[in-house]
Amino acid sequence: MLKHTGLFLAYELRNTARNPVWPLFGLLQPVLYLLLFAPLLANTMPGVPDERTLAMFTPGVMVMIALFGSLFVGFGMIAEIRAGVLERLAASPASRPAIVLGRTLRDMIVLVAQAVLIIVVALLMGMRPSLPGVALMLLLMALTGLFASGLSYGLALAVRDENGMSQILQFFALPLILFTGILLPMSLAPQWMRTVAQVNPLYHAVEAGRALFAGDLAGGHVALAFALMAVLAVPALAWSVRSMRHLAG
Repeated sequence: MLKHTGLFLAYELRNTARNPVWPLFGLLQPVLYLLLFAPLLANTMPGVPDERTLAMFTPGVMVMIALFGSLFVGFGMIAEIRAGVLERLAASPASRPAIVLGRTLRDMIVLVAQAVLIIVVALLMGMRPSLPGVALMLLLMALTGLFASGLSYGLALAVRDENGMSQILQFFALPLILFTGILLPMSLAPQWMRTVAQVNPLYHAVEAGRALFAGDLAGGHVALAFALMAVLAVPALAWSVRSMRHLAG
């Protein structure tokens, strides 16, 4: 399985390198948020230095990449199901889990590369985060991407229809954005929204990123976010692998 996973990973990375347009477009929206929304956020926090505002906003943008960049990868799998490509792979001697694992690892690598570019843009804008915190945040992003990617592939294999999958993802997109504190700190929200946010794992990922960028490597949100993402990633990945096994029949 490990050998086949490596082969599928290399194959998927070559495909991404041949057509890098979609990863770049996936990066464009978070960069625009960083360039256009961060200055607006600074105006709502008078007296807070721009460096601190960027250190608060950038982790949210990184979680946004991890979530939405990985949640939509399943659309490509639906196209391959319709074309019969995935069934032929599943009927081949290749390891069934490797078909999913190779794609998921590719998604994580692309995600981390996008995150590094976001950090570079934020550094050019004046952000000065903790370097160990940045390294840990990249690891947390990889775990978040693993969860979202596994969920996306499992959903694609279950629904097998772009319209149905699009409706499901759009239904959850707005609440996920609002209850993570990505665009605005939840401290500005009413009490009921702050209460709901506490049960949202992605809210803790954003708060952990802000603590890490500030140099608080042992904060409560940090340990909780890593634990939640690890716990969520395992069943999401297991679901997509099991769905691939069922596809093979």
